[in-house]
Amino acid sequence: MRLHNQRIFMLIVFLASLSVASMAAAQGKFKLAEGARGKMCLECHETFSDVMKKKHIHSPLAEGNCTGCHSPHTTDHGRLMAADANSICQSCHEDIVPQDAASTHQVVLEGNCTLCHDPHASNNRNNLIEAGSALCFGCHVELGEDIADNRYPHTPVQQDCLTCHNPHASQDNDHLLTASAPALCVECHDTSKGTFKDLHMGYPVETADCSSCHNPHGSGQRSILHDVVHEPVSNRMCKQCHDAPDSAEPFALIRDSYELCQGCHYDMVNETFNQERIHWPLVDGAGCINCHSPHASSVTGLLEKPMLELCGTCHADTVSRQERSQTPHPPIAEGECATCHSVHSSNNMFLLNNASSFDLCGECHEWQTHSTHPIGEGIVDPRNRNMELDCMSCHRTHGTEYKHFIYYETINDLCVQCHTKYRR
Repeated sequence: MRLHNQRIFMLIVFLASLSVASMAAAQGKFKLAEGARGKMCLECHETFSDVMKKKHIHSPLAEGNCTGCHSPHTTDHGRLMAADANSICQSCHEDIVPQDAASTHQVVLEGNCTLCHDPHASNNRNNLIEAGSALCFGCHVELGEDIADNRYPHTPVQQDCLTCHNPHASQDNDHLLTASAPALCVECHDTSKGTFKDLHMGYPVETADCSSCHNPHGSGQRSILHDVVHEPVSNRMCKQCHDAPDSAEPFALIRDSYELCQGCHYDMVNETFNQERIHWPLVDGAGCINCHSPHASSVTGLLEKPMLELCGTCHADTVSRQERSQTPHPPIAEGECATCHSVHSSNNMFLLNNASSFDLCGECHEWQTHSTHPIGEGIVDPRNRNMELDCMSCHRTHGTEYKHFIYYETINDLCVQCHTKYRR
């Protein structure tokens, strides 16, 4: 009997200890008194009484769990955050970006969740700091201005960017799109209508990339065509480049590469091929469409992208060098590569517009007044007796990490490359 009573007593003690442990766990690692996690904080942070009146309250705050994000004692992070502000959200929202996502929003990659969300409460759904597209245009300022100026707007864009884009990441599509074109477009546009077929000259465009002709954000052209439209497209002369719409392959081109473009741009193509050096994209299998959109573009000259971005797809090292340069070279910084280079062909090295660096640089710089140092014809470079001193003897046109894009950190270091007797 005595042994039986001892066993019952030990069982009661064990159950009591479990109860105490569970209560401690419920109050978190800080072992706060019951109900103290949120209530105690609000006694000092009185302004949060107004915050709590907003329509949408972050779950930890609504549950009184301030210590879910903040340490009540000390921390190495600002605002007494329990962890780094750029990663703390992921402790609960770890699935916000799907694995191997095709595209991810930059602010999500950087962990800057509070650029879009209020961590405590908001009158907007999902705790957004602003409602609708106004939030997006806070960062995408230029795009927002362009959309506001559009003569022909696209209705979904006026309603909400999230009609077409995922704000965090897209599992399968570029540009954060919820679906790829044309699947995304045909969710709203009925391609079976006769008017749709007539407008597209009978071509099965419901299987094509709509954005090759149309600007999904709106434009200044009717039917939201991109602002710069290729003449065959604006004149609905699709068969000038493509097979007939009822053929086996209606989008097949009637000629390959630059030969197709030569039909209209005969003089330009001939002039290009009469030069000694030809820009290689012009003569590969794709030809002109390596750089130009064959249908329509939002960039002058029917370029696929703004010039600096376009050139940077192949010449990434050159563009990145300018980004690191202490002194920006205006033609590059402004994205005008063609200021110095001929984009199709040239008789000069590096496809330069002029064989003489003096003449080329002199179009912008009064180099004669730049320095009293002798340069030009007959002035031999002492580092290489086969070369003359010119602008590029001292400056690297695409920039360096030093001021005035010189090759060395200081003027002295540059000068003693030739004037060796002054080296220290």
